[in-house]
Amino acid sequence: MDVAVRAHREGDRARLIPTGPFDLPHARIAASAIATAETALTGCRTVELELADVVDIDGTGAVQLARLLDRVEATGPRTQVVEAHNPKAARLIALYRQRRTVKAPVAPRRRTILGRLGSIADSLPRALTRGLDFIGHDAVAVPQAVAAPSSVDWRSVPHLIQVIGADGLAVTGAANLLVGLIIGFLGVSQLGRFGVTVYVPELVVVAHFRELGPLVTAIVVAGRSGAGLASAIATMKVSEEIDALRSMGFDPVRWLVVPRCVALVLAVPVLTWIGDVLALLGGLVATTFLTDMSARAYVMATADAITGTNFLEGLIKTPFLALAIGLIACGQGLATQGGAAAVGARTTTAVVLSIFGVIVISSVFTFFFALMGL
Repeated sequence: MDVAVRAHREGDRARLIPTGPFDLPHARIAASAIATAETALTGCRTVELELADVVDIDGTGAVQLARLLDRVEATGPRTQVVEAHNPKAARLIALYRQRRTVKAPVAPRRRTILGRLGSIADSLPRALTRGLDFIGHDAVAVPQAVAAPSSVDWRSVPHLIQVIGADGLAVTGAANLLVGLIIGFLGVSQLGRFGVTVYVPELVVVAHFRELGPLVTAIVVAGRSGAGLASAIATMKVSEEIDALRSMGFDPVRWLVVPRCVALVLAVPVLTWIGDVLALLGGLVATTFLTDMSARAYVMATADAITGTNFLEGLIKTPFLALAIGLIACGQGLATQGGAAAVGARTTTAVVLSIFGVIVISSVFTFFFALMGL
């Protein structure tokens, strides 16, 4: 059947009757017929489009007829689609004629401090609910992972331990070495006023082994590995890899979160222990450089100060700090929505929350140990 567009005009009213197939193979012929019929509409006030004779239509033909009506309305006439005998064609044309109204950007109202505080307080219950829900999902995933080991990507654990532990050893070790050096300098400068610099080795051991060692190591791991884990999972989320895992029957929490948390729990205590040793070296350098204490005397005083309580009190908290980093980083990655900007935002949030969580958990342990008299 030939493609044509007939125009019947009665005064200031016109009726367009397209006939034949309006699809991609006939797009060129349809465009020529539409252009010819459009010239006959000059001066009309009402234009009707009769679709009864359209035998076949696809997106190409619907766009052509929709653009015809748009051009006619732009010159002033009112248009109407007669859809009684061909509702399919009418729906397609209406679909392509939909316009998104672009509103002028409204300048955001500047909120007061009380308004911002109220907004933060209003969002806290929802954030707490989401966090507890994610923790509950993780808790359920652990026995499920034990019952079905194939549902966890255990093969990635050695690589994750290398990335978190071996590759991060340089920066965590340097940070702990410098912290030990700082403690030594401060101890000499403060205790030297009372002539008791012999207690500097004990100060380094107590301060670093109990508090600063696990805290500094966890903060560095949160800033380095936590950001990497969050950005990697966030990228998988925006690229729909997480949805692909779900479609294949894998639980993202078991497949992704569990091995990362396991790797952190195994790597962070080792990093903390190595950091403690390097902190002692930093304290040795500072003390022997500023005082007359010999290296042998420093080592002997340090050995006397390293008790089971001082050593274990710091290491006991490191798995919990590591678990907090893993849960926060992975949780923020899985909560990502949007594009590349959302990945960066979630990564930043993961680092900030991880560092804050590490400090809070360390404070809780310190308070608990103080109540126990340790």
